[in-house]
Amino acid sequence: MLSESTPRMQPGPEERRMMRRFDMRLPAIVRLDQENEFHTETQNVSARGVFFYLDKPLQAGARCEVTLTFPPHITLTDAVRVRFTARVIRVESPLPSLRVGTAAMIEDYEFLRSTGSSDFLSALSREAAN
Repeated sequence: MLSESTPRMQPGPEERRMMRRFDMRLPAIVRLDQENEFHTETQNVSARGVFFYLDKPLQAGARCEVTLTFPPHITLTDAVRVRFTARVIRVESPLPSLRVGTAAMIEDYEFLRSTGSSDFLSALSREAAN
């Protein structure tokens, strides 16, 4: 489910990432190929990556396609659907519920609906630079 609050940056003094991560629970569809599609929810999103949980472990380096929708309270316009290709860069040990944490780096993206903010990921990137 979508979180009721505004996105929060995840803190951490040991943080080595170049882009700020935002704690956003967004519904997502992760597709590995024509036959393997998973419905999940993001845990955090940045301009360059995304973290989510799956019921199936992926291999680091695996490619996937992720589709998610940024709601109006995030974009400050209409909802924006984005589909991106990503490469798995980290897989965490399963939680007690057997869900596997997956971090993926965004390699390419496309907007599936052009209304509203036409370049939301660039806006996220600019915000992170400030």
